[in-house]
Amino acid sequence: MMAFESQGLGEDEALARLQTDGPNQLPDPDRRGVLRIVGGVLREPMFLLLLAGGGVYMALGDLREALVLAAFALFSVGIAVIQEYRSERVLDALRDLTNPSATVVRDGVRRRISSRDLVRGDLISVSEGERAPADAILRSGADVEIDESLLTGESVPVVKHPSEGQSALEAPGGPDSAASLYSGTMLVRGQGLAEVVATGPRSEIGRIGKSLRAIETEPTRLSRETRKLVAAAGFGAFLVCGLVVSILGFVRRDWLQAMLGGISVGMSMLPEEFPLVLTVFMVMGAWRISKAKVLTRRATAIETLGSASVLCTDKTGTLTENRMAVASVWIGGEASPWRSDAASQAERRVVDLGALASAPHPFDPMELAFHAEAGPALQAERSLVRTYGVSAGCPAMGQVWRSPEGERIAVKGAPEAVAGLCRFGDAERERVLQAVEQMATKGARVLAVAEAKVEPGPPQGDLAGFTLRFVGLVGLADPLRPGVAAAVAECQGAGVRVVMITGDHPSTARAIATEAGIAGGGLLTGSDLTLMSDAALAEQARGVSVYARILPEQKLRIVRALKAAGEVVAMTGDGVNDAPALKAADIGVAMGSRGTDVARAAADLVLLDDQFASIVAAMRHGRRIYDNLQKAMGFVIAVHVPVAGLAILPLMLGMPMFLAPAHIAFLEMIIDPVCSLVFEAEPEEQGLMRRPPRDPAQPLLSRRALAARGAEGVCALVVVAGVYAAGVSLGLDDGSVRASAFLTLVFSVFSLVIANRTFGSVGQAALRMNRLLGSVGAVVLAAVVAVMTAPALRELFRFGPLNWQGLAVAIAGGLVSLGLLDLLRRATRFRGARTSGVAA
Repeated sequence: MMAFESQGLGEDEALARLQTDGPNQLPDPDRRGVLRIVGGVLREPMFLLLLAGGGVYMALGDLREALVLAAFALFSVGIAVIQEYRSERVLDALRDLTNPSATVVRDGVRRRISSRDLVRGDLISVSEGERAPADAILRSGADVEIDESLLTGESVPVVKHPSEGQSALEAPGGPDSAASLYSGTMLVRGQGLAEVVATGPRSEIGRIGKSLRAIETEPTRLSRETRKLVAAAGFGAFLVCGLVVSILGFVRRDWLQAMLGGISVGMSMLPEEFPLVLTVFMVMGAWRISKAKVLTRRATAIETLGSASVLCTDKTGTLTENRMAVASVWIGGEASPWRSDAASQAERRVVDLGALASAPHPFDPMELAFHAEAGPALQAERSLVRTYGVSAGCPAMGQVWRSPEGERIAVKGAPEAVAGLCRFGDAERERVLQAVEQMATKGARVLAVAEAKVEPGPPQGDLAGFTLRFVGLVGLADPLRPGVAAAVAECQGAGVRVVMITGDHPSTARAIATEAGIAGGGLLTGSDLTLMSDAALAEQARGVSVYARILPEQKLRIVRALKAAGEVVAMTGDGVNDAPALKAADIGVAMGSRGTDVARAAADLVLLDDQFASIVAAMRHGRRIYDNLQKAMGFVIAVHVPVAGLAILPLMLGMPMFLAPAHIAFLEMIIDPVCSLVFEAEPEEQGLMRRPPRDPAQPLLSRRALAARGAEGVCALVVVAGVYAAGVSLGLDDGSVRASAFLTLVFSVFSLVIANRTFGSVGQAALRMNRLLGSVGAVVLAAVVAVMTAPALRELFRFGPLNWQGLAVAIAGGLVSLGLLDLLRRATRFRGARTSGVAA
């Protein structure tokens, strides 16, 4: 056993243990490496079709076409891998932002290292205001108190005593855990040296983290809907592709050309953009939401957040500032609001004694509040003699001070405990507790203050040995964060019910809820939940807006009850015991500043600033993302109609193949950035946060929306087919007809883009600003000009010379497409998201 005065581990031994045990961090089983990402992309149907087309061209002896398709395939793979890899970096960004450091003694020298590099046997320095970086045994220290609420739910700090003989960690909260420090717990008082005994997954937090894997993470509704759309379209493409190959093979007796035609048809019908759109929207959405101080751990939760119907939030640090301030003082009669410049001598005495009962250099927010209001010379002529810390059986603490007048002890703590120490009778005790209740109804946390003269003689063993005189009560308020009331009102205007869950006194909880605007619902306590069945709780949860005196483990029951009531639940939390509730919720939201690694690992989103308003900002982004996702998916449906039609119709009519795989691959290079990047950058619709959440049972695209998008695609197909048929009937050469019709198709594609940019009319879409659309349009125009004018590219795509008449016809075709789309929308009385949130 290594004693605390040792030189610590050597660097070589520490490195060897690090390689054996692994880093001091929780493993992430969901993380995907580059090879796994590449493997998933290589199994995509579009990639396989491109390779198949290249193989057919190789068989036909057309090496150039084969290489072009191979280049398109590699380009598609590269884009997809980069986008997927960026999404995997989100978790790494979280680790970089939240990875703490630790002071370790190695080779007799103290140094700061990353806490992930700590190993068993390391000697670490722990001090007030820091979190324990690993499970450890306290070897030396003075006045060490630990806040273990993240593990036990108990907010009262626990006194720790050094032990040189203890070798194993005891269970938190137990009678034998006086020397045990647990990873993630906060030192609120004292300092010392501790020996690390467990790191990473072997720590107490790590063991709880492992149990989270038993809770299955359900795929989001959007993911399930997208899979169904892709599966249905893929199955249809497979059937039509097989039919085309069979017909052409048997009729024309040219099976290689038949396979080439079938591949073209398959590529034209396969909506491979769906997974791409979903990936890009989630990655870009995570980036945009990060600007609102919300880090996205699981990007697919973004769309779920936009459809949340209940937002469950902590009080302390989320709705409030987690910064205590003296708000009121009671010395009998009515409690008086605290004003430092107008306080009476008796009121000043209560606050000064509260400061004397606090640590001389505090970290705890309550003790900081007492010191902020105490007289500046309070401790100038006094010296600290002895401290009596908080114990499990007595939630009060006292400090003995020596002054020229002698020794006196100042005590502060829970009113019930201090009343007991003052040996109150029933009547006096009831009078004090009534005052506590009245102060709590104003949102204050109430502490009692007492004092006594210390008689000469041996020190008392505990506070019960003193004859204490009750002095008064102090109400400490945690101010509401600026902007919380406005954010709550915005949620309620959006049809999202805000529910506050706290461990505070019911009266305090109700007062804070009222101040924040969380009103109009019932209140349940933790003891109420204990007596209720799950079915009864699910029924009651529909009308409850405040839960008080709630233990962390009861949050999971609340989440399950709300989900059983049909709600889409967002839940905030920071402690280890909050992790199961965070994972079970539809959207788990962890605290970045004061949360544990386990809570962050279980959550979908992490608040970097711990502010409620950031959740609401993320919700707004989520709704905008979902709207734009509807527009993008609708565009994909619409644009595949003319592409598939132009691939199938010439083959069925016995005409030369109009769209070869190279043409379709080129179109995909246009469609992909438009349907992903351009639609993702669309601004939000008017009234975004003045409409109710989307019905969870409502599909991404309704049948009416699918029919409307299909009709838009038919309009574009009719225009392009008309240009193609007119060219053939006029006796133009095949290359010129193909060039003019293909350019008309490109313009029609952009007409579909404009029409689908908003849930309003085409005229409204034209007025919306989107700089990315202009950039993408310029790149596409340059590519089209190159294809139409460069001889080598023109030959590759089998285009003939395009004269000004052909160009004019193509531009006119694009304008006609746009006009038809506007008429179609007016005819179908298109409304969209301003009323229902769903494109018609």
